[in-house]
Amino acid sequence: MSRLKTKFMNTVMKNPVVVASGTYGYGEEYVGYYDPALLGGVCSKGITRYPKPGNDGIRLWETPSGLLNSIGLENPGIEVFIEKHLKKMNSLNTAVIVNIGGNTIDEYLESVELLNGCNIDFIELNISCPNVKVGGMAFGIKAESAAEVVSKVRKISKHKIMVKLSPNAENIVEMAKACEDSGADGLSLVNTFQGMAIDIDKKKTVFDNLYAGLSGPAIKPIALRMVHQVYKNVNIPIMGLGGISTWQDALEFIMAGATAIQIGTTNFINPMAPIEIIQGLEKYCEENNVESIGEFVGVV
Repeated sequence: MSRLKTKFMNTVMKNPVVVASGTYGYGEEYVGYYDPALLGGVCSKGITRYPKPGNDGIRLWETPSGLLNSIGLENPGIEVFIEKHLKKMNSLNTAVIVNIGGNTIDEYLESVELLNGCNIDFIELNISCPNVKVGGMAFGIKAESAAEVVSKVRKISKHKIMVKLSPNAENIVEMAKACEDSGADGLSLVNTFQGMAIDIDKKKTVFDNLYAGLSGPAIKPIALRMVHQVYKNVNIPIMGLGGISTWQDALEFIMAGATAIQIGTTNFINPMAPIEIIQGLEKYCEENNVESIGEFVGVV
């Protein structure tokens, strides 16, 4: 499958297909379905400086064409992750991406410092978490807040930094350019859209947090549009995601400007989807007599 070999932020991956944070655990849960070494990369679930128990109440809610989640970044904290999970991720023989979040800039920086001594391919910086120091504003909503955290992380990180953008940003293009100008090596977009659900029998909202993150096929056209808009305005590589379920979906994101793509919610519906997408992309390249999948990046 040399036609699918992809270089993203100086990391050479076997193919452009990566499994998204929060949908693949630490890479061990899917071993019974296929060998994770077949993937281009594995992205860890979101890791924070300190352990988080996650949100109370209902955490997942299916919609007709997507999934609402309110997990609340449940994770063991960066030190336990490094000690207990990272070694196993490195044994998967694929690119290892660590997704980190935080409530404050200091928490991001402390996590990055701890990762500096680790063998990983690059960091995915999740800037969608509440920033309590500016009144609960999310880092991922205002370009100024995003630029501040990205620039400080970039100064101390020994690893390449890919910033995961929120579609709830005030202006997705402005946000992307701010991250690029602040030192981001790459971008991934988009994260989940804010949504809600109501239990009509109980006459109350389903989630204790009121609102939750919507992912899955429902968001694909909007995510695709945002990848296209950002690609036209930045000079750093993009990893596209948002409702990708088939190889045709993946190819749309690549043609819109993504160098690589992430598979998220579909992992829960069809665990074999990432492999089927890799096979579909390979066959498409063969049928179109294309030597590298990279020839399709941004053709639209």
